[in-house]
Amino acid sequence: MGCCSSASSAAQSSKREWKPLEDRSCTDIPWLLLFILFCIGMGFICGFSVATGAAARLVSGYDSYGNICGQKNAKLEGIPYSGMDHTQRKYVFFLDPCNLDLINRKIKSVALCVAACPRQELKTLSDVQKFAETNGSALCSYNLKPSEYTTSSKSSVLCPKLPVPASAPIPFFHRCAPVNISCYAKFAEALITFVSDNSVLHRLISGVMTSKEIILGLCLLSLVLSMILMVIIRYISRVLVWILTILVILGSLGGTGVLWWLYAKQRRSPKETVIPEQLQIAEDNLRALLIYAISATVFTVILFLIMLVMRKRVALTIALFHVAGKVFIHLPLLVFQPFWTFFALVLFWAYWIMTLLFLGTTGSAVQNEQGFVEFRISGPLQYMWWYHVVGLIWISEFILACQQMTVAGAVVTYYFTRDKRNLPFTPILASVNRLIRYHLGTVAKGSFIITLVKIPRMILMYIHSQLKGKENACARCILKSCICCLWCLEKCLNYLNQNAYTATAINSTNFCTSAKDAFVILVENALRVAAINTVGDFMLFLGKVLIVCSTGLAGIMLLNYQQDYTVWVLPLIIVCLFAFLVAHCFLSIYEMVVDVLFLCFAIDTKYNDGSPGREFYMDKVLMEFVENSRKAMKEAGKGGVADARELKPMLKRR
Repeated sequence: MGCCSSASSAAQSSKREWKPLEDRSCTDIPWLLLFILFCIGMGFICGFSVATGAAARLVSGYDSYGNICGQKNAKLEGIPYSGMDHTQRKYVFFLDPCNLDLINRKIKSVALCVAACPRQELKTLSDVQKFAETNGSALCSYNLKPSEYTTSSKSSVLCPKLPVPASAPIPFFHRCAPVNISCYAKFAEALITFVSDNSVLHRLISGVMTSKEIILGLCLLSLVLSMILMVIIRYISRVLVWILTILVILGSLGGTGVLWWLYAKQRRSPKETVIPEQLQIAEDNLRALLIYAISATVFTVILFLIMLVMRKRVALTIALFHVAGKVFIHLPLLVFQPFWTFFALVLFWAYWIMTLLFLGTTGSAVQNEQGFVEFRISGPLQYMWWYHVVGLIWISEFILACQQMTVAGAVVTYYFTRDKRNLPFTPILASVNRLIRYHLGTVAKGSFIITLVKIPRMILMYIHSQLKGKENACARCILKSCICCLWCLEKCLNYLNQNAYTATAINSTNFCTSAKDAFVILVENALRVAAINTVGDFMLFLGKVLIVCSTGLAGIMLLNYQQDYTVWVLPLIIVCLFAFLVAHCFLSIYEMVVDVLFLCFAIDTKYNDGSPGREFYMDKVLMEFVENSRKAMKEAGKGGVADARELKPMLKRR
């Protein structure tokens, strides 16, 4: 590959040994400089937003007249009630906090600065008046005195919407936020269009709030199960496939059986003893159990059919998993890679959100149609948020690509070190060092290519969401087709990028050369790539299913026997989604290791033939893996001609 000569020239120079990992040089330096300049631009946006955005407006908040809460303000020309002294009024209070403007993504309500947030629900104007007299916190408009709350005809407009929900200040941001999350049910109703009955959504949200301790515990359980599975992979990789297969069979059968048992049990339970208020909840739970049971049955049947078709290829996967298990034994820090990547992403996302919030407070005060104050940016600077959005995608992809390059570098070091006792003390840190010194430009270029595909897809998805229900069938079909094609292209480029990073880690070539060489290797071994990806990914998918089924089964049992629950459809969905995401984060590292090992194996067999001076680097198990597959193809006779031809580029020197 890359800096090595082609296969034909390599055969002519058979006396010269091919040595990976030796030649190190910086790759794609122009792209590194471009990425640095882009980051400087992101820093400029952050500095501009902080310098002109009035951090006090973000942290302390401001009312609808441009006054910052908690300080004395200057008069704004032409704006009534501006320039007020709010030294004693440190909190922002919204007259109707649940009235959300989904289009402009803000609370569509008059905002006032108050001295204290109402900690208890205020049901009448008399309660609002008493709260103002007791706490010195006027919750009605500035031009209405507390003594006029119950007598003025304008109270219905100038005072908060009744009943005033109990609220508490948001830490560090001095906004009075309703304590009960169901206040925002209307916002969720606008997003979830399939819910026609508003009471259903209220019960779903109340179910989440009631079961929050169980949800947190089940999420922690999924994390523990994922780490346990990673440890098991390290030590029993030979029997892992069969263990996963048996456990998934038992888990799917057990989960399906439990769901049907619970459905039958609740259906037979007498409804005469249920109070009318709980009858609707019981019917919702019964309907949810029926849907879950039918879905689990269909899923179990499909799973069995897939496992029946792929049973003959399980033996090939075992050998590759065994070598990957050895990698995790020698490189234990690989298990913690998702943590570092997640931590880096969280830090960047926190920075990005804070900058976006500062951008929202930049600009000069402008009076809108309702006579209230908004801060808007004029001129070319109003398009800075586009640059900021591109930065979110590119830098996030860059961080993920750094993880791929780090894992690839560590596994490549393991594979091409003949004596494993000579491995670096921490191959992961050594790989990070090589990444920073030589290959940041390559990572920047690869992540930029993904960004170029992701941005058009996101734009098309946004257009599709905005035109939903307005476009004709042809336009809808074209939009969905374009989105699907871009999604497929993004997945293919992601896979090619990962292999390109592996080729860069081996030969220290630039991104384009590495991508070309990796593509050639993958094409030469197309059938084997398909087999490994199909069987290997399926086995790892079974691991994810096992974790989700175990967490979901525990959730069903806990939520079913909880006495004070309402509707637990949404809590169970949240738990299962989180369990799948956690399992995916951990097992994707294992999948990455398997892919890197295969590319190393293909390159090793391409440039070495086992003769003196050109010995193989591979593990003995991989050689047995090849020999067994060749024997199987010979026994297959003429039916295996195509497979034999596919193996030929890899093993032609043997």
